[in-house]
This record gives sequence, C-alpha cells and structure tokens, in this order.
Amino acid sequence: MKKTNLIKDKTYQFALDVIKLYLKLCEQKEFVLSKQLLRSGTSIGANVEEATAAQSRKDFISKIAIASKEARETHYWLRLFRDSEICVGIDVSDMINNVEEIVKIITAIVKTTQKDS
Repeated sequence: MKKTNLIKDKTYQFALDVIKLYLKLCEQKEFVLSKQLLRSGTSIGANVEEATAAQSRKDFISKIAIASKEARETHYWLRLFRDSEICVGIDVSDMINNVEEIVKIITAIVKTTQKDS
C-alpha cells in the first residue's frame, strides 16, 4: 500500500488548481499577474518534492523553506486578485484558504525539523 504524504498531496493538488485558475485568467486577458501566480503556485509543490529527496537535514530545511516562501508569495498574488477585482467572476477565496493551510503545515515541518537538529 502506498504511503501518503499530506504536504506533497496538498501542494500537488494546489498546483493543479493554480494551473486551472491561470487558464481562466488568460481567458480574461490577464497575463502579467497570472504568470507570477503560476510560477509561485506551482513552485511550492516542486520544492516540497525536492525536499523529500534531500541529501541532508540542512538540504531538506533549505528546500522546504523555499516552498514556504513560494507559498507566501502565492498568498500575496491571490489576495491581489481578490482585492483588486481585476478579474470578473473568479472567486479565489478557497485557494487563499488552501495556501494558508499549506503555509501552516510547512511552517510546522520547518519548526519540527529544526527542533530535532
């Protein structure tokens, strides 16, 4: 039976959601901010994935810390989309909640890993 990894699964699903949102934003001719969102939102999971193959605890902390920064940047872009009302009919509140949860999980992982050092 395959062992699940909560943060890997959450960040992968979140990246898929970011891609779907990006495509919707492009349909509304929003290309600049949406590209920033696409880069940071998909980078979270990529860094989590890299962290799982880290060569050392220091390498793991470095990769997971980058994932945390990317998640925080993504949170920023999503809030800009919500508050600027730049795109009509697109609600990003669920995505904001999801990325806030991802930030909390990653923060806990960093704290636990540093504490165990």
